[in-house]
Amino acid sequence: MHLRNQNGSHQQQPLGQSTQDRRGFLSNAATALGSIALLDLLSSDRLLADQPTIDPARPFAARQPHFPAKAKNVLVIFCAGAVSQLETWDYKPELIKHDGQPLKGGPAVTFQGPAGDLARPQYEFRQRGETGKWVSDMIPHLAELTDDFAFVHSLTSKSNTHGPAENFLSTGTPLDGFPSLGSWISYGMGSENQDLPAYVAIPDPRGVPQNGSNNWGAGFLPAAFQGTPFSSKQPLRNLSAPDVSPGADLAARKLLQQMNQRHQDNHPGDTKLAARIASYELAARMQMSMPELSDLSSEPAHVLRSYGADDESNPVRAAYARNCILARRMIESGVRFVQLFNGAYASGGDLNWDGHNKLKEQYDKHAAVLDQPTAAMIKDMKARGLLDDTLVVWCTEFGRMPFFQKGSKGRDHNPDGFTCWMTGAGVKPGVSHGVTDELGQKAIQDVRPLYDFNATILHLLGFDHERLTFEHNGIQRRLTNVEGDVIHEILA
Repeated sequence: MHLRNQNGSHQQQPLGQSTQDRRGFLSNAATALGSIALLDLLSSDRLLADQPTIDPARPFAARQPHFPAKAKNVLVIFCAGAVSQLETWDYKPELIKHDGQPLKGGPAVTFQGPAGDLARPQYEFRQRGETGKWVSDMIPHLAELTDDFAFVHSLTSKSNTHGPAENFLSTGTPLDGFPSLGSWISYGMGSENQDLPAYVAIPDPRGVPQNGSNNWGAGFLPAAFQGTPFSSKQPLRNLSAPDVSPGADLAARKLLQQMNQRHQDNHPGDTKLAARIASYELAARMQMSMPELSDLSSEPAHVLRSYGADDESNPVRAAYARNCILARRMIESGVRFVQLFNGAYASGGDLNWDGHNKLKEQYDKHAAVLDQPTAAMIKDMKARGLLDDTLVVWCTEFGRMPFFQKGSKGRDHNPDGFTCWMTGAGVKPGVSHGVTDELGQKAIQDVRPLYDFNATILHLLGFDHERLTFEHNGIQRRLTNVEGDVIHEILA
């Protein structure tokens, strides 16, 4: 290309340089403006994926969500083992009517063997509160609160096996190695309390759930966002301060801080080092904050009594009740996400809600552990104003069949229709969404995969579930995979 100089003669343009005439400039300007307009439209329609900007040295710093949030904290009550919807929240008069009859056109064989006859609910149902919601006598304390709950009766899972189904509920996929809901939330929002973990998991006093730490793991997200497991029964390991004088301890910490800072200055691009330093510094702060938080001796006697934490006749219930108090204190102290487990690992239903053989006998014991402490926790949180900005979620990995297994007094796994509920910040109280068939076997109206349930939780926290992403192996991964719709019918 040649350019005309001031004298009117031509000079050759140096190689590698370019110029642009008026037509080219206007053409490129139009394209650029169109691109800006497209980006604005995509952004307004929430079609752009984005990732939070995270300082490796401050991974738990509070971050703003995509839009104003109704909830700032989340408490999940996870009943491991698959609670029967037919013994709790999903009233089916037709099942009572056809008790003892074979299911016409039903499956001959289910997950664990041949199907038996239809079996009525093993507990009486009665109407509760102003809404008149039919709820089981198995959980009388929780039943008193049903006017505050928003039920989703038409949930479905992708697995009828406990481990993968726990994964699907907690991580959005039946596979191992994916981030849990709490990890996604702490990754997106950080924490408002820098002296405590952003994400705490509290296992049942009887043990960890079937899929263990997968339920609170960070998967492919940075390890800083995994849940920290502990309970009132088993405090954090290595929490005690070193047995040295305060002056020597302070001097050692100052020296360590100087050495870390020097190393970081010499390796400014090493984000893993910054994250590790942040983790150690959080651990040091927790040595000061956690002992006081986990010491329940300061709780008034009437609070301990209302939760059942002083019940010497039922040590498991008392231990679970103390976990409930601990969960409330965590939320009160600004922990972003608390995951409270009721029920442990596979045990023939003795340690969790997996009622295959003697459902009524086992559910009597499990309900006695769950009911009073959980209801007391919710009432206590409401009285303290915590539900104004805390979302409480009750969930289980799938439901149960309307018939007993052949030769037993228990129900087999059912991923095709089950119930979970929410209450608290941003939730419309006293509503029921979705319907299972007349026997409670399959969701038939407003069918909601668990993707929708998780999308709704994120929405209440101010996140568009399609935009909260993390690139892994070249794919923009998200909690809801490539599915999910917010359940607006249960939102206030």
